[in-house]
Amino acid sequence: MAGRPAEPEVIWARPERAGRGPRPAFSRADIAAAAVRIADTEGIDALSMRRVAAELGCGTMSLYNYVPRKEDLYELMVDAVSAEYDLCDPTGDWRADVLALAHQTRALMHRHPWVPRLMSPVYGFSPNALRYLEHCMTCLDPLEAKYGTKMELIASVTGVVTTYVANEIATAERTRSLPWSPEQEQSVRIAYLFSQVATGRYPRLAAAFAEDSGPIDLDAVFERALTRTLDAFG
Repeated sequence: MAGRPAEPEVIWARPERAGRGPRPAFSRADIAAAAVRIADTEGIDALSMRRVAAELGCGTMSLYNYVPRKEDLYELMVDAVSAEYDLCDPTGDWRADVLALAHQTRALMHRHPWVPRLMSPVYGFSPNALRYLEHCMTCLDPLEAKYGTKMELIASVTGVVTTYVANEIATAERTRSLPWSPEQEQSVRIAYLFSQVATGRYPRLAAAFAEDSGPIDLDAVFERALTRTLDAFG
């Protein structure tokens, strides 16, 4: 393809425009914004270089001159939405600050449901991602631990949030495809579950349900998962 490098390269190390010649018709920010709009409204599976080029009003081959690979496009997208974080000054309470960032991440992923699918260390070193990581490390200054341990903490929290939100998104997408309400679906499944537990074949599950049969507070479960993760670090 035109514009593709002969060897692997980092998109951020590639000049956005040559020192000479006409001004590019589009910036990386323009391209990322178009790709994000498509993924937000149509889903990540609808995203293609051809689709982004059409959104921008240019030829597909022309787009490769700006973004050599689709993977580079993904990286531009992740970096673009990473700018949405509100990185206010740390409070001095590292646990509270990390929890607040985790809640921001959860909200960001729900605004952009394609993000969990693109979460990868490969895209973790873009300008806004580095800005976010540096802020996280600053929040962790009060924690007496090696920097490597702090990086593990950040990765662990990100993993918890990504897994949790991916499950929330998948559940919501499946629910939307059903011809009946989520309440009807849940009611039928709970009835079946209790009928099986009542057979006596699952005494420990029966004890667990008898202990607490109320509705599950998913926000509280999310908070507990994060808190237990932080407990492992101090």
